[in-house]
Amino acid sequence: MRVAVIGAGPAGIYAANILTAEYDGASVDVFDRLPAPYGLVRYGVAPDHPRIKEIIRALSLILAKPGIRFVGNVEYGRDITLDELRMFYDAVIFATGAAADRSLDIPGIHLPGSFGAADFVSWYDGHPDVARDWPLDARQVAVIGAGNVALDVARMLAKTAHEQLVTEIPDNVYAGLAANRGTDIHVFARRGPAQLKFTPLELRELAHSPTVDVVVHPEGFEIDESGERAAQQNRQTKQVLNTLMQWLGEPAGDKPHRIHLHFCEAPVAVLGDERVEGLRTARTELRADGTAHLTEQHTDWPVQAVYRAVGYLSSAVPDVPFDAEAGVIPNRAGRVVGDDGAVVPATYVTGWIKRGPVGLIGHTKSDAAETIANLLADRDRLTPAPSPDPDAVLAFLSGKGIVHTDGAGWARLDAHERTLGEQAQRARIKVVERDEMVRIARAEHRAAVSPPLVLAEPPRLR
Repeated sequence: MRVAVIGAGPAGIYAANILTAEYDGASVDVFDRLPAPYGLVRYGVAPDHPRIKEIIRALSLILAKPGIRFVGNVEYGRDITLDELRMFYDAVIFATGAAADRSLDIPGIHLPGSFGAADFVSWYDGHPDVARDWPLDARQVAVIGAGNVALDVARMLAKTAHEQLVTEIPDNVYAGLAANRGTDIHVFARRGPAQLKFTPLELRELAHSPTVDVVVHPEGFEIDESGERAAQQNRQTKQVLNTLMQWLGEPAGDKPHRIHLHFCEAPVAVLGDERVEGLRTARTELRADGTAHLTEQHTDWPVQAVYRAVGYLSSAVPDVPFDAEAGVIPNRAGRVVGDDGAVVPATYVTGWIKRGPVGLIGHTKSDAAETIANLLADRDRLTPAPSPDPDAVLAFLSGKGIVHTDGAGWARLDAHERTLGEQAQRARIKVVERDEMVRIARAEHRAAVSPPLVLAEPPRLR
């Protein structure tokens, strides 16, 4: 059985692992549009969270398994189509994830100075397809959201560039953060502290910086009956509340930067004529079911930039059905279904593009297992690929002028980034330019790079 997986993030890699483990005759090519694998683990995790990226070690062992091959720098829908894939594979699994920002439909949200959190994350994570510069001239900044991405954005905006120089950030990101003028970062949650999606560890890390004070504002700090029940039933909710209550009402110290946490404040408009000049919020009231409802009590906050961290959203995939409202490929337990409700033969889906951007790594594994179970149940009905030779698809791509990377190339790029890091007393420094990533991966020449920034005594991450 020959199977193509589109997307080399955790969902796609887990699907390949489960399939090859459960079916001896399976061989899987895992495609990605980027030259490097791992998706949001590489390009969606804050650089000062290296322990989260430990998952890369497990994923790399999977990609090195016999029967699994990484094919990078190949964009589905542009470099190869679904009909073309069917020439080489018996089945196709889409694991393209969710990397776009969910929209926030309020007046002024498209003013200059209003940003999506996913775009900012891509910038500070050195994504090859985003601009190298980021405007960081606002002193007062609003971050809209009540999840870990909102905390990541707030922390990256508040911490000094010097503190980040122990991480893997490339030099352009260091230079951008060094020019950051922000002093006060305001995080707004539309519901109360018991309804937050923060994890306790992420929340506590806000206070680990020697240059940042955390200020929890008492206005709107409401724990209703549903919140009390949540704290009793959920250990993480209780830990989050305990941390917040330790900070509640404590005045800001003398540190140069502050992260302000506001609760029961819902954004209703971004203010300004030609660019962001403020954010208007409405106080919310919590109902018995835990939902938040707007009141007529409004507050205008004098911020000069707004970041929305209200969730990720999947993008449509060419030649495959897509539910734009839900942001998923319609499916039944991983089998893709068309607009008429009929199953699309030999076409499957897993990960966030299957179920939406929710759940942790454990959910991703069980989700992939469900999809693979159904693929294997269908195996007698799959049409064998006309050209199943593993070399055939690579020859096809080369014939179209598509330059791809592979597992050995990723190993070379990985080693190169680690060498850059060692020279600067860091674990890694990312290569940002796509062409340079490809050249290093394909060993076409030794990259000529500027010496990385080095600290005589690099700060320690706490």
